[in-house]
Amino acid sequence: MRASRAWSSVILCVISVLVALMPNVALADATVIGGEWRALTLTVFAAVIGLTIYVTYRSASHVKSAADFYAASGSISGLQNGWAIAGDYLSAASFLGIAGLIALNGYDGFMYSVGFLVAYVTVLLVIAEPCRNIGQYTLADILAYRNDPKLSRIFGALSVITVSTFYLTAQMVGGGVLVKTLIGIDYEVSVIAVGVLMLGYVIFGGMVATTWVQIIKATLLVIASIVLVMLVWVPYGFSLPDFMADVVGDPKVQARVAALLGDSSTVMTPSELGQRFLEPGLLYKMPVDQISLAMALVFGTAGLPHILMRFFTVHDAQQARKSVLWAMAIIGGFYVLTLILGFGAAHLVGPAAISAVDAGGNMAAPLLAQYLGGGRDSFWGNFMLAFVSAVAFATIVAVVAGLVLAAASAMAHDLYVGVLRAGRQVSSGQQVAAARVATLIVGAMAILIGIAAKGQNVAVLVGLAFAVAASANFPCILLTLYWRRANTAGMVAGMVVGTLVAVGLTLVSPNLTYPLQKIAAANKVLDAEQAKRTAIEAVLQNPWPQSESLIVKARAEQVALDKAIRLAQADIKKYEGQSRSFMGLKEPLISLKNPGVISIPAGFLAAILASLWIRDERARAKWSELYVRQNTGMGISKSVSH
Repeated sequence: MRASRAWSSVILCVISVLVALMPNVALADATVIGGEWRALTLTVFAAVIGLTIYVTYRSASHVKSAADFYAASGSISGLQNGWAIAGDYLSAASFLGIAGLIALNGYDGFMYSVGFLVAYVTVLLVIAEPCRNIGQYTLADILAYRNDPKLSRIFGALSVITVSTFYLTAQMVGGGVLVKTLIGIDYEVSVIAVGVLMLGYVIFGGMVATTWVQIIKATLLVIASIVLVMLVWVPYGFSLPDFMADVVGDPKVQARVAALLGDSSTVMTPSELGQRFLEPGLLYKMPVDQISLAMALVFGTAGLPHILMRFFTVHDAQQARKSVLWAMAIIGGFYVLTLILGFGAAHLVGPAAISAVDAGGNMAAPLLAQYLGGGRDSFWGNFMLAFVSAVAFATIVAVVAGLVLAAASAMAHDLYVGVLRAGRQVSSGQQVAAARVATLIVGAMAILIGIAAKGQNVAVLVGLAFAVAASANFPCILLTLYWRRANTAGMVAGMVVGTLVAVGLTLVSPNLTYPLQKIAAANKVLDAEQAKRTAIEAVLQNPWPQSESLIVKARAEQVALDKAIRLAQADIKKYEGQSRSFMGLKEPLISLKNPGVISIPAGFLAAILASLWIRDERARAKWSELYVRQNTGMGISKSVSH
């Protein structure tokens, strides 16, 4: 009751603050949503957010112990946990980013979908059941089972906080930008709104509320995607060949391929340009980049702390396996849908129109929803845009809640209870209180970092999160679970080397901003402006002989060109007088965008060599017990009860 009353007060405060801020919120660019549809958008948002708040209110009374807060006391079923894992994993990048990548880059964009799905095969085969059978709460708990408890908890917790911070910052920045673009809420207000709602979910509802919020969000995400795919595909009688023929034959798609290929496209026919959209090489020019990205996605997923925590919320190993099977089915089905969403957006909306709103393509799915509903000036078009926007917002908040819970668990459970209070009795109430304080600290940091990182390139942070998880966490978890000789020295060496190599290579990669390259690219855009504008005006000033599709294409290209010129001028002004990156480099030292192909083997090698070089009798003595536990689950109730 006390938690419920506290939560009610928080709800009233949040609503009061948001209502007070709404009159002063500026609308987004008119290319996304008109001001006359603002009330509709906010109503749909309020309905989705109200549903998640109600779930948290109901969940608050069930959080009475540390087991409730961290793992929902193992009360989540395999089906429920599968949906929750899908909700945790399908971030705004999955819903908005991948659809945009496919719409702008064709085949190469779909590789993200393949990598994310294949990653769960690794989780199912080598991680899910053993982690659940050990019966712990966090990544550090798993490592501490047979390694030195204090060192394992310190390094494990630091790694969790590092990965969570990278991923969390990317989500907060991306959330602020996307919500501002979608519905017009100022960036800072968007970040604060995401942070406040997330804090409410985690502080008062713990894992129970976070789980149900993720289930709701995943359900809405799947429903929204299915509806959009049905509307795109129905006119073709669900015939994939007919649909794809229209996509590759679309002049808007062919123009995008020509722009990506540059001079080499001048000798290609329109049909060849369209076919090229379905082939690799438009986004990733070097095969090693694809290999490195795939390694980071596959192994990084198995090392993401907020994903690992989900396996401790089910009752037994069988339910853990069911969780992953359901998650794979849901996630796999969703990623197949992204193929139709991306190609549908490319065909119906057009890559140029999508890029004009957001250069990264993140608005592909919302713009597709608006188009399918009837367009920018229709009720249903704006209703569908509002619904997709609300789902995107719920997606951001749910993923952030999972990340904050993982980071807070590392701070409270591993560092405070396991290290600072080691050897002393800590009551369940004290553990929950510590977890809530840690959540407040992590949440406040997330909001402040999100606001401070406004305008920064967050792609590097997402890459870092997966690279560190794959290079530091995954080797240590895998070797601890399956290699008798693995020990504390190997775990520490693997985490340190994996993290340093991943971060170091990223800091000298093309992911960072290089002022000279930015200025050169901007000047190239400005130099080509006159020729492009002359060609566009030739079509628009003499519309009669032109087909309707060419006129539509020309108008979209005009909007895209205007935006490109504004951005180029802004870049020249922004980087004037600068010549070096954050690391003091004029150009990247390596061409790899993701360091996984180097940092993952480095993490494994460091862990193996250190384990062979330094003996650890405790790790070897605990191996047999760990082996029996991870294969049978014996004694799990005793572990969970702590």
